Amino acid sequence: MKRLRNRIVLAGMGLLLAAAILAFPYLPVASSSAVESKGDYIKYVEFNPCYAALDRALKEDIRAHEEGESRSWIDTLAYLGAKYGGDFSKYHAQDMDELFQKLENGSTMEELTASMQYYSYYREAYGAVLEGLVGEFREETEQDGKTVWKEQYGLKAFFPLAKNFACEHYDDFGSQRTYGYTRRHLGHDMMAATGTPVLAIESGVVEVMGWNQYGGWRIGIRSGNGRRYYYYAHLRQNRPFAEGLEEGQTVQAGQVIGYVGHTGYSTKENVNNIQIPHLHLGLELIFDESQKESDNEIWVDLYAFTQLLNRHTGETVRDPETKEYTRKYQFDEETG
Repeated sequence: MKRLRNRIVLAGMGLLLAAAILAFPYLPVASSSAVESKGDYIKYVEFNPCYAALDRALKEDIRAHEEGESRSWIDTLAYLGAKYGGDFSKYHAQDMDELFQKLENGSTMEELTASMQYYSYYREAYGAVLEGLVGEFREETEQDGKTVWKEQYGLKAFFPLAKNFACEHYDDFGSQRTYGYTRRHLGHDMMAATGTPVLAIESGVVEVMGWNQYGGWRIGIRSGNGRRYYYYAHLRQNRPFAEGLEEGQTVQAGQVIGYVGHTGYSTKENVNNIQIPHLHLGLELIFDESQKESDNEIWVDLYAFTQLLNRHTGETVRDPETKEYTRKYQFDEETG
């Protein structure tokens, strides 16, 4: 698949950033977490907010909403991104505390970021990853022995593996892969037993499903805003997909879409050539449709993001006859 073969090109982009900074004013000079832009859309992004920053920014967003205020976690993260040049190894909780205190004292985000040359870039880049993943929703829950609907505000996106199934993962983005050719690993591997239900992180449309020699049985889902393309790969041999799933179908956040396996690394379909069962999860950002299948695809590190998603897990139930898993509790993004 051309998209996968071309991923290696990104490995060399870091070497081009110094020259690109001189050529394109859209680039933050202080950071390798930059954007290469020849026109009016972003060409390169690194998404490096650490889990601690994501967690704190989200909690403040939720707290503010509960108290009738407005505080976007994306604005908060973009402010720190601009402050650190995208390098969140510099993150200190005190920096976020100081930001929140200034906002409490009456300053606006517009005022605080007016002198930050690259704030608008980080706001758009981080927004591409996170926009729409926090908000109001309704979800079923158990209360006094009954299943009831509960209206909530918070993280709407789901952890990609079903609740109560064991999973291990670490930050492996950028690691070397050698099948076919030497390249960077532009995804996130989540180790789990074969047959573990895979859930849609957010609602969207199934753009592709089928066999790819690198990813094995895989599913590609585009978010509703068109900016995010989720890639779920190495699905189970023989029965990789949830029953009834088809290309062009709209899926809901938390819906079972497939099952963990270890298919791939073969030009022949339905072959288990991956040693350890796991879900390969990828997230491609698309600012312009020309990027979708190109030499300039943008894939971002999802480790900290999946750690955050672990606070919103989806429980499943198994049909003893079909052996298919489906969600136990319903979810609805339309409230009121």
